[in-house]
Amino acid sequence: MVNPIPESVKRVWDNWNIRGIILFSLFLQTILILFAPFRKFTANRLMIMLIWSAYLLADWAANFAVGLIADSQRDNQASMPEKSDLLAFWAPFLLLHLGGPDTITAFALEDNELWIRHFFGLVFQAIAAVYIFLLSLPRNKLFIPTILTFAAGLIKYFERTCALYLASFDRFRDSMLQEPDPGLNYVKIMEEYASRIEAKIPTKIFMLPEPTRKPIFNDTDILTKDGKLDDLDVVHCACYFFKIFKGLLVDIIFSYRERDESRHFFYDRKSEEAYRIIEVELNLFYETFYTKVEVIRSATGYIMRFLSFGSVVVALSFFHLNVEKHGFDNFDVRVTYILIFGAICLDTIALFMLVFSDRTFAALKKTDHESKSSGRKKSGMATALGWFFALKRPRWHACPHKPDCKVLATHFLLRRWSGSFSGQNLIRYCLKGRPTRVHKVKSYLHLVIEKFIHYADTFISTAGKIVGFLHIRKVITFLGPICRKVINFFVSKFNQVIHCLPNRKVITFLGPICRRVINFFVSKFNQVIHCLPNRKVIPVFPIDKIIYCLRLKSNRFINSLGIIDFVNEILYVSHEPLSQDLWSFIFDELKKKSEYEIDTVTARRISLTRGDWIFEADSESVCNENFKSVRNDLKPYIAENAFDKGLLLWHIATELLYQTDGDSNYNEKEFSQLLSDYMLYLLIMQSGMMSAVAGIGKIRFRDTCAEAKQFFESKTVASDKEIKKACREILWVDTFAKPAAVKGDRSKSLLFEAAMLAKQLNKLDQKSKWKLISKMWVELSSYAASHCDARSHAQHLSKGGELITFIWLLMSHFGLGEQFQINNDQGRATLIVGK
Repeated sequence: MVNPIPESVKRVWDNWNIRGIILFSLFLQTILILFAPFRKFTANRLMIMLIWSAYLLADWAANFAVGLIADSQRDNQASMPEKSDLLAFWAPFLLLHLGGPDTITAFALEDNELWIRHFFGLVFQAIAAVYIFLLSLPRNKLFIPTILTFAAGLIKYFERTCALYLASFDRFRDSMLQEPDPGLNYVKIMEEYASRIEAKIPTKIFMLPEPTRKPIFNDTDILTKDGKLDDLDVVHCACYFFKIFKGLLVDIIFSYRERDESRHFFYDRKSEEAYRIIEVELNLFYETFYTKVEVIRSATGYIMRFLSFGSVVVALSFFHLNVEKHGFDNFDVRVTYILIFGAICLDTIALFMLVFSDRTFAALKKTDHESKSSGRKKSGMATALGWFFALKRPRWHACPHKPDCKVLATHFLLRRWSGSFSGQNLIRYCLKGRPTRVHKVKSYLHLVIEKFIHYADTFISTAGKIVGFLHIRKVITFLGPICRKVINFFVSKFNQVIHCLPNRKVITFLGPICRRVINFFVSKFNQVIHCLPNRKVIPVFPIDKIIYCLRLKSNRFINSLGIIDFVNEILYVSHEPLSQDLWSFIFDELKKKSEYEIDTVTARRISLTRGDWIFEADSESVCNENFKSVRNDLKPYIAENAFDKGLLLWHIATELLYQTDGDSNYNEKEFSQLLSDYMLYLLIMQSGMMSAVAGIGKIRFRDTCAEAKQFFESKTVASDKEIKKACREILWVDTFAKPAAVKGDRSKSLLFEAAMLAKQLNKLDQKSKWKLISKMWVELSSYAASHCDARSHAQHLSKGGELITFIWLLMSHFGLGEQFQINNDQGRATLIVGK
């Protein structure tokens, strides 16, 4: 029988398997420490897949290398003792690799629950490393550096196991629980009360209110001269509220004190300040559940890190100065140096990341105003590192197409979350149209080029003044505008191409171009044929039919693989940067709700509203004669439907009105369209996050899409370029009776029921209509935010974050939710003697 693996391949594998795997393991550690932080500020699937692959392969490579070393030690012990010593020295480095970098301990929340598996992995890998070391005895030249590296590896692996244990939900919940409170001795008080009654002593039970507690912040301490929070204030506030509200993730209840303190603090803040605080808070949530920060940032953690780093440095010194290299393979010595310096570099990078983290800034106690009030000098470290935190401040840039609108455009490497939210449009999806964007942000390259042109122009004008007596000035004056126009031309064209390819939709972009090119050449060929005698005209090439057939076949293939949602997210989901106006609008709407005197019942009631709040407490803001006339007609579309049905109804109605509303320019119109697409994206593409309220949303969505496609085919609406026509055709359909009364209840399509809602909304004037719709979408988004599972909010922090998570935390800070269940009228009872 022929050997399927050639002997040359076997020899290469035998010689290089351990070296290759151990270097590959070091390479994976480098990938993880550098790129793992990217997943908190990008939703890019390619980046997340890269990190996921490296995360899985890192443990496999280290475990596999330990097994290879253990297997080869028995062969090398007698024949190659020097190589046996080096292999025993390499094994502890694999423990270091299994400990992983500080930037990632868990890829998903579920990994934290597997801390027991990692603990047993620590035990068995440590036993394997000891076994390898014992095989190299008694004449091991690298005895001391091996022991030192082994100690460092144990510490690193133990850190990871502890981080997973502390981030597991059961342990995290236990850490948030306070000491049990049995209350006053009820039996003793009743006995005393009964004895006084028997003695005919007039006695009353009186409830003493609990003593008030001074809040950690007040306006005189937290505000600077101009009334704004500086960078360090933002971090201090975020860390303080994080310590309180991290209990949200494990369903801890809060008292009225915590509610009132947070509510009053955020009520006095501006929307941008609130955004910055919540952004830092969510970053702290991410670090707690996905990194080693909870282990490292403690006295024990600092000692362990110092010991592990020092052990590797001492091992390097001993290996370089005291170990005779004669007899060792030169390449193996180089590999050893690579492993040692790699471990030192990884720890150094981790140290820099630790120094420039939010928690380090939170430890800087003395800011400017605190220093002045206490008479002490400002922290020198606060001054030295303050510039870095200023770089991480959110940047709002003007939208190129709407200069009066500012969108979030913080640099990629300085973000704390993705800064954008996704969207899906039902009508455009049915027309197989590419997603569009309301706002566009200039790429970082574009901004750099603009800066370069600005400085170049300044330099040219300055140089022209200096050398004004020379003819060069004329040349510079002539060439300057030309060069600037040429560069701007190429930059604009480049950005047009980039904007045409969101999410790398190359196929969607090239399809129409290829079709036009083919049809062009076929038509020209037919013209040539017509000019020939006895011509036989070739019909125009049916490229559209072929593309349709290919798309049909590809859809069936994708469905068979079960990745239809994955493909649809790539092809039909848009990504919008968060605009400053939209965030301010959401903030103001939630702030209005918090203005009411809120007790636990009211807070719960507000969190349960799905639009009916607009018709009750907030009706004055949209109230006019037209609104009063359609108020009763709109009520059935709000609170009487399931959440998923209401969301789809309002999404379709919003899109129909948005496309047929002419050129009206209201901010509320834009807010409505953005939130509408975003909520549909969450319902369909993130059904796990919306599981508590999703219902049969996917079934309704599929049935509605089927009816919409059928209707568009009957009206010869073929592409998304005719989306306005498609929406007008839907609104022109006579809807005298509800669709369910005609078609029955088997189909869950909501297309024409939504058209009925749109017609009712059209009875309002333009301003009132879009104000009502925008408020409705804030109601729906806040309802979904408060009813999403807290774990799902934490899960999406490792995938770029979601806008709905910001809304969820903002609602909690305003005291809106079901987690506040201790009223301020609960105190301690005492007996009072009186008449």
